[in-house]
Amino acid sequence: MTTPSGVPLDDQIAQWRGYLHRRRAIDGRDVEELEGHLRDQMAALTTAGLAGDEAFLIAVKRMGSLDALAREFAREHSERLWKQLVIADDEASGSRSLARSETFVAVGLAIAAGVAIKVPELFGVHIRAGGMPFYARNASLFVLPMLVTYFAWKRGLNAAACAGLAAAFAIAAVFANIYPFATRGSTQGLTALHLPIALWLVVGFAYTAGRWRAGSARMNFVRFSGELFIYYVLIALGGVVLTAFTMMMFRSIGMNAEWLASGWLVPCGAGGAVIIGSWLVEAKQSVIESMAPVLTRLFTPLFTIILLAFLATVAWTGSAIDIKREVLISFDLLLVAVVGLVLYAVSARDPQAPPDFFDRLQLLLVISALAVDALTLTAIASRINEFGFTPNRVAALGENIILLVNLLWSGWLYIQFLRGRKPFAALERWQTSYLPIYSAWAAIVVIVFPPLFAFA
Repeated sequence: MTTPSGVPLDDQIAQWRGYLHRRRAIDGRDVEELEGHLRDQMAALTTAGLAGDEAFLIAVKRMGSLDALAREFAREHSERLWKQLVIADDEASGSRSLARSETFVAVGLAIAAGVAIKVPELFGVHIRAGGMPFYARNASLFVLPMLVTYFAWKRGLNAAACAGLAAAFAIAAVFANIYPFATRGSTQGLTALHLPIALWLVVGFAYTAGRWRAGSARMNFVRFSGELFIYYVLIALGGVVLTAFTMMMFRSIGMNAEWLASGWLVPCGAGGAVIIGSWLVEAKQSVIESMAPVLTRLFTPLFTIILLAFLATVAWTGSAIDIKREVLISFDLLLVAVVGLVLYAVSARDPQAPPDFFDRLQLLLVISALAVDALTLTAIASRINEFGFTPNRVAALGENIILLVNLLWSGWLYIQFLRGRKPFAALERWQTSYLPIYSAWAAIVVIVFPPLFAFA
């Protein structure tokens, strides 16, 4: 719905949510509750005959002083600040039993994900005995259904929605296992890399609870994805330390615990950490929200400097990019990281704020990434022209074209925003609307590439 001001109503509510989220003391659950009150007020006002803009403004006014609410909340809970990274603030959420239930559900699903990873061993498929290709292809199928179950329970999805999500995973399982992949073939590796990307869109549908078409819901999923990445890295670092100490302790008594680390701690921990990380993001969004923008502002200039240094070196030496499989993957990951920085910077920014230095730095990062992407595409095209098509080259070609289109239009929208010709919301809508393109291409690689390239 577009209001008389020309700004979609969902975008106005998203801006209001962003204001609330920047009030550090207000928990993510409080924001959800306040939004519910806001929408109830708006519904009553529109029923009474007010226009959307008028209903929104009056409803916000009736909500009272949010800054006063933030200060009161901070005073009440400051003595329990140490709990922020451990448990959900039950009193702030308004329901101690609900928080306890969510904890049990999250931990139970994390354990279920770890158990699911070990189930194939009952049928003779072992990670350490030639079963790695199977586990690589199916890794996301062991974990992501548990994550979708968590969100389906938390969001209260109906049976029809749950059936659709289950059908998506069933189809993915078929295409991950029905093809006669060649041993150590390229298409098998591409399936392992692209299936999680395709299925992450399914997680997005569950997370947004059927509101995927709303730009604010998609942007919330972007924030969730970025914050989950940060939590997962932190958990993984702790897991590395735990594994190292485990190996050391068993080695001190003359036992080799490699079977325990590689067969249990690493695979089961890696799967369960996705669920635990997601639960932490949901439970304590306010903690990581203060960290994520800082990390974005830290790594944006660093990535910009590295890309500019690389481009200067290429120009100085005249060297071309050496397109090998590992190099292709590395450059794709680099460009994905850049797009991720741009996307997360967009999600952390106040849409109403005027352009500043960081926006110009973001534009420089996008332009630098565009130049690197162009060099990579040129090298891939040259390689294909010389040696022909292979699964890896075609996959890399498609991915780089998709990233190129995203970066091109993002750069154009940044320029328009800096010149005052377009609002920042246009860049937000472009980034969130483009998300399904990545999953669609990943699905094509999983479904079409194996038979197209004779499962090689």
